[in-house]
Amino acid sequence: MIIVTGGAGFIGSVLVGALEAKGCHDTVIADVLGSDDKWKNIAKREIGTIIHPDEIFPFLAQNAARIQAIIHMGAISSTTETNVDAIVANNFKLSQGLWSWCSIHKRRFIYASSAATYGDGKHGFVDHNTPQTLSQFKPLNPYGWSKHMFDRWVARLNTTNVEKPTQCVGLKFFNVYGPNEYHKEGQRSIVHKMTGQVLGGQEVTLFKSTCASYPDGGQMRDFVYVKDCVDVIMWFLDHPEESGLINVGTGSPSTFNEVAESVFAAVGYEKSRINYIEMPKNIQAHYQNYTNADMTNLRQAGYTKPFMSIKEGVADYVKNYLLKNDPYY
Repeated sequence: MIIVTGGAGFIGSVLVGALEAKGCHDTVIADVLGSDDKWKNIAKREIGTIIHPDEIFPFLAQNAARIQAIIHMGAISSTTETNVDAIVANNFKLSQGLWSWCSIHKRRFIYASSAATYGDGKHGFVDHNTPQTLSQFKPLNPYGWSKHMFDRWVARLNTTNVEKPTQCVGLKFFNVYGPNEYHKEGQRSIVHKMTGQVLGGQEVTLFKSTCASYPDGGQMRDFVYVKDCVDVIMWFLDHPEESGLINVGTGSPSTFNEVAESVFAAVGYEKSRINYIEMPKNIQAHYQNYTNADMTNLRQAGYTKPFMSIKEGVADYVKNYLLKNDPYY
């Protein structure tokens, strides 16, 4: 039995699908479904059961002998969330509790960290996990801080003799896009937002650059397709001997202009139509013009599969999901 927290969410639901394809039919999803369409993310899946996150520790106690691993994807992931107490409870304290349970019971623990932990990027995007290295990063919002706080907590414990999970992998996801992100509203990827604009007959809207080093639309992000993210998680499940704090990007950032061009091409338009607008002053000070995941640690661990280019990923996402009557994975 594998428990996937956030299993009805974006990355989590695609992961549950990959687990099912591998023959895992008793996967336990711990998530809050609410009253919107989030349930559709798992409507096609064969699963063991669904529990509310508040029920997870009683469930663990009752099923300890059957549980092989906890894959902790659940979190308050909005970068604009202002309830910091809720963020700490969900993103830090719950993570601590699950890590500790896996330590006591000698189980495997794989969790979602985030590239938001790197802050403005001035200290680079290298996934070293020593307490000294991690102390340099200064996240720009409570979400990134909560993820960084847990990364630092794990790194600190790794220097001690305390009991630890038999495997512990923290995955620093960069700019993830792909099917099943539809419930995320304002936190949906730029690929999804652009596709909506194009299909609505509009121009794609991008911010003008405020940095002389980057032309309008030339700001760069490391966009990574959700299927690639799930492939990495599945690889670590197949390699229990590997642990660490690992970047999950592509190592090849793309400009927003390239993303727009990929969306227009996937929809079938020969020419891109882009409108550059002024960047709001309230985000200029903290705007990241560039992110790029250093992929050395993942490759050295033994992961050899290539990542989809932005053109390949957008084509799959748009043609096989967003243009279909049923866009769910």
